[in-house]
Amino acid sequence: MKLYLKGARCYTSKCPIETGRPVPGMHGARRKKVTDYGTQLREKQKLRRYYGLAEGQFRLFFARAAKQRGITGELLLQFLELRLDNLVYRMGFAPSRRAARQFVLHNHVMVDGHKANIPSMVLKEGTVIGVRSKENSRSRVAESLEAAESRQLSPWLSLDKEKLEGTVVRIPSRDEISPLVNEQLVVELYSK
Repeated sequence: MKLYLKGARCYTSKCPIETGRPVPGMHGARRKKVTDYGTQLREKQKLRRYYGLAEGQFRLFFARAAKQRGITGELLLQFLELRLDNLVYRMGFAPSRRAARQFVLHNHVMVDGHKANIPSMVLKEGTVIGVRSKENSRSRVAESLEAAESRQLSPWLSLDKEKLEGTVVRIPSRDEISPLVNEQLVVELYSK
């Protein structure tokens, strides 16, 4: 399944999923019977790799979602979508989530007018994300915005390309969150 980890390359025909390379190993992929645990683990790993999180970070986000009232799987996805590095990627300031994480760590981002360098920061509705006024920061974002024009901006975000600022208009609903995973299987896995 495409997880779009390679940035713009995943939108072209050079994506490793579309080139049809064989599975590594002498005998290729062996078919085994997949258990319930195996399917739950596969969904969790898919979601974890999609957002580029370590296991410990992912567990903390799950624990935070489990404590709040509401549907745990949906809350987990909302927390993951509202991370600063993911929002930088969604707005087109970086070509991939991994690049967005590095962009944040290198102090290129401002949140509500203050310097922010914590990629795991969960933002709220109405938060303004901007690019610092350094020449290096703005030139990198200009390149990424040109490449990101093919991707559509999520309806729960707004972007001002002249000021290089974006706003979280509202918290996304499950229909607007893109990972094609069954989050209920992740909840079942962690609730064992």
